[in-house]
Amino acid sequence: MPPQSAPPTPLARAAHMRHLVDQLRKLEDRLRAGGGASKIERQHKAGKLTARERIAQLLDPGARFLEIGLLIAYDQYEGQAPAAGVVTGIGKIEGRPAVIVANDATVKAGSWWPETITKILRAQEIAMRNRTPIVYLVDSAGVNLPYQDGIFPGQYGAGRIFLYNSLMRRRLRVPQFAAVMGPCIAGGAYLPALSDILIMVEKTSFMGLGGPNLVKGATGQVIDSESLGGAKLHTESSGVAHFMAKDDAECLQMLREHFRRLPDPIPPTKSTPPARPPEQLYEALPADHRLPYEIEEIIFRIFDADDYLEFQPAYAPEMICGNARLNGRPVALIANRRGFLKSDAGPRIGGIVYTASARKVAYFVENAERAGLPIIYLQDVSGFMVGAEAEKEGIIRAGADMVETMATTTVPKIILTINHASGAGYYAMAGQGFDPNFTFSWPTARIGVMEGDSAVQALFSVELEKLKSAGASLPDDLQQSIEKTRADYERWLDARYAAARGHVDALIDPLESRDVLSLALEVCLSRPRSTPLAVETACP
Repeated sequence: MPPQSAPPTPLARAAHMRHLVDQLRKLEDRLRAGGGASKIERQHKAGKLTARERIAQLLDPGARFLEIGLLIAYDQYEGQAPAAGVVTGIGKIEGRPAVIVANDATVKAGSWWPETITKILRAQEIAMRNRTPIVYLVDSAGVNLPYQDGIFPGQYGAGRIFLYNSLMRRRLRVPQFAAVMGPCIAGGAYLPALSDILIMVEKTSFMGLGGPNLVKGATGQVIDSESLGGAKLHTESSGVAHFMAKDDAECLQMLREHFRRLPDPIPPTKSTPPARPPEQLYEALPADHRLPYEIEEIIFRIFDADDYLEFQPAYAPEMICGNARLNGRPVALIANRRGFLKSDAGPRIGGIVYTASARKVAYFVENAERAGLPIIYLQDVSGFMVGAEAEKEGIIRAGADMVETMATTTVPKIILTINHASGAGYYAMAGQGFDPNFTFSWPTARIGVMEGDSAVQALFSVELEKLKSAGASLPDDLQQSIEKTRADYERWLDARYAAARGHVDALIDPLESRDVLSLALEVCLSRPRSTPLAVETACP
């Protein structure tokens, strides 16, 4: 049970959230620096922009770049693989949402780590699922050879990148644009070759199945990079590339010109600001994740003031189902209430999924599917109700219905985890395993099977009961095991830990929630509803 104490003041709540956001910002700034100042200077001396400079020039002026997977692998490889050496995300080019993949040549010459593959595949999945154009800014030395066993083989190894390339070209009709702006070696050369448009940069780009050293070792032939696989050769002799740019700036401008030739993007919509000031979102959550709060303090600071209507507000009130608008676009909203609640069926504990709330959500999701409404989940769920009464009411069947309707719906699903995402409740609220279109988290998110105290009870309750019955004190080794379990769970439940392993697409500042969700929603709406999902096409 939550500790009995005075409720935290809005000032204390805001200070706690600000502290978490500041920690996140410092980490993100360090990761965005890539290989550091000396490597960036080396890139500039070679006449090349860095990955993030290229993206900034490619995007519309002032457009947001929503980076996906920035924290991936930040706590691995002794910190030598910031962002796994590749920048992935979404932004607008000529007014149209696009997915962007850019090798960061300041990190180990842009070579591929195992997690680089994970990030590229996730970016391609976003493009496939949402039928969104994708741009590859290639500048990579190829496989990071000491880690080849985690890169080259396997179902989700580097080869799957080329499978997704091929599916987008031949089956899904997703536009793919590639710019080789540095080296592009060995199997990696198939990524641009399998794109619709391939641009190379004069004198700075190279593309070949083997570099000069490999060619010399394999055939004895001595040849320089430009003659073997430079932009001039591939645009004038081999015909592999389609266009040649004189430098990075012209290359990026060419990409923008190709975007202008695509069909017009989704027109903007008229919207109203939220009913309550978004600036006060830092005050919404208590510092202690176990304490209650009003979920409406979050909803009414993110979604439009117009047209909000809660579905069955008096029935199973622990679960909010409602119709809302986000930047003028209609959506279905599902959120967990917290705290102790009253209902005709008796008292309810917020964050718990009961039989009635599972049935309510399943019916609401079916309605959203029929109406074609994208679903946004605000997750703060501790799990399903347990006990004799819940089993008698058929909680398993109700939970299965909730999962099944969510899993089979064809409308877009976007997740924002604001606090807990625990147990089977995390799955039922469209957890990552159910292929939501996007998953975001606040720095306060805690994703795991259970909390540390619950794990201690599950693991050590028998021993603790024996000691209690015998009137014996707690042995030091058992005390240490309990403390280690709690510490492990706190580390595993940290939002940064989840982001480092790709369990969420991005950690976001609560104040950016409306803008991030709006951009993600616009990307989702690129896909005509009548077309099949990418996962169905890619995984027969």
